Amino acid sequence: MALFDQGSVHISAKTDYAVRAVVELASAGTPGWLAAPAIADAQHIPLRFLLNILADLRRLGLVDSRRGPSGGWSLSIPAAELSVADVIRAVDGPLTRTITRPVAAEPGSINASVDAMWGAVQIRIRDVLEQISVADLASGSVPTDTTTSAPRQRVGSSRIGSARGSGARVADASEMTG
Repeated sequence: MALFDQGSVHISAKTDYAVRAVVELASAGTPGWLAAPAIADAQHIPLRFLLNILADLRRLGLVDSRRGPSGGWSLSIPAAELSVADVIRAVDGPLTRTITRPVAAEPGSINASVDAMWGAVQIRIRDVLEQISVADLASGSVPTDTTTSAPRQRVGSSRIGSARGSGARVADASEMTG
């Protein structure tokens, strides 16, 4: 399920747990290997659900796993280079979707204006999630003003985008606001 589903913002338990798990891994430092039960306990995530999330994140190259007594899970990308948007894309797919209506909104109509406004909201939320890194969350220093800087470069975005095909077409900023 996408962050924007049928015109509303939806943050699934899977998305919330994935962000919490990755932040927990980041707080372990480098090369912090944490056992899944330790992550589950620290973040109050059901273990079986967490294991499925970690498997998704591993498939897309965001985390690594290692067996054995000193094994566990670790970030495979530096936390400062991994955005919250990257984590969400890994478990839920694209952050923005085009708005589809049975009948296309006529240019200049109220429907077109409302659609453009919702598109702009989606893009702004996506941009904020792009600017906040996992390291920001782990350190407790989440930027409060995300209006002045450009979104950070997406880590592995082509990997995540191609691996999580949802069938929906991802809209870019020019499509959503103009």
